[in-house]
Amino acid sequence: MAVKVPFLKDLEFEYGVSEQLSPLIRRVIANNPSAFTFHGSGTYIIGKGEVAVIDPGPLDDEHIAALTRALKGEMVTHILITHTHMDHSPAAEPLKQLTGAKTYGFGPHGSGKPDLQLEEGGDMDFVPDVTIMDGDVIVGNGWTVEAIHTPGHLSNHMCFGLLEEKTLFTGDHVMGWSTTVVSPPDGDMSPF
Repeated sequence: MAVKVPFLKDLEFEYGVSEQLSPLIRRVIANNPSAFTFHGSGTYIIGKGEVAVIDPGPLDDEHIAALTRALKGEMVTHILITHTHMDHSPAAEPLKQLTGAKTYGFGPHGSGKPDLQLEEGGDMDFVPDVTIMDGDVIVGNGWTVEAIHTPGHLSNHMCFGLLEEKTLFTGDHVMGWSTTVVSPPDGDMSPF
């Protein structure tokens, strides 16, 4: 007997507004809905006072302004990038310029498979200030994140586990409304 899996696609939110999801997690959704972003890219803020930002999002002035409002009065200490698609990493540079925080990621677009010609849609400008690998632990004031290398969607894809709340930020490795896209040659389900 087949079991129906309910997909809850309704989400109440307001673009550009910071929403408290848990004691340590807030989310701001960019106004870039599409087949690949669903309602829009989610940017996550973890911590209080001294915070990390996960996936600053697209290079969009309205979204960057919304992040600036959400972060008012706080110090951004880390900018964490799950992967280098245009809806996840491009806003890292302006956020870095505004805050002075370092960027953390597995590497530039295609860094998991450096000998391949890369597909369009990648953020070719992103290079992390700090290269992180599977199992690395990033510690902030009141929060701890473990980096988990999850190639498939892209070779440089990382998930981040917030240890204090047992929460996993999956980037595009897991999506609630769709199966993730694995686009060769960089996206690849075979082992390295």
